[in-house]
Amino acid sequence: MITYMSLVQSQVEAALGQYGIRHEVLPCDPSLADTAAFCEHYGFTLEQAANTILAASRKTEPTKYALCVVLGTTRLDVNKKVCELLGVKRASFADAETTRELTGMEIGGVVAIGTSPEIPVYIDSRVLTQEKVVMGGGNRTSKLVLDPKELLKLPHATAVVELATVSKQ
Repeated sequence: MITYMSLVQSQVEAALGQYGIRHEVLPCDPSLADTAAFCEHYGFTLEQAANTILAASRKTEPTKYALCVVLGTTRLDVNKKVCELLGVKRASFADAETTRELTGMEIGGVVAIGTSPEIPVYIDSRVLTQEKVVMGGGNRTSKLVLDPKELLKLPHATAVVELATVSKQ
């Protein structure tokens, strides 16, 4: 069911239609867009939250990037798994400015949908075991709710076992 489409960033809206990704759109107070605050305020669990993180190689020219989708209860294994996937020795989280430049999205609203197909999307296999997840809408004013398997409709998306590790809380 599609609702509140004007809230979703235009590049995300276009990709949702292009790839036939079934979803719902939820409006979000931008001050509550970060995962923990959003979940607490809107009644979602961290297990339902799918975060999209831009990872970047370090000391490699040209820099290699990947968008990584992990649950709010896990931590992206950037030092081992992301390095292995990118074929590099060192990687880290991209900063907010680089994320904005490459995705056109603000931290707190980043989603793999609507990004360049030249940037691979790696989805932790734990994400795909959830019935529904909530994730960014391309901005801090909306969130998407969807069956995470819908993300596999993206031509540059791949499921990865142990892309993330379970967080110690």
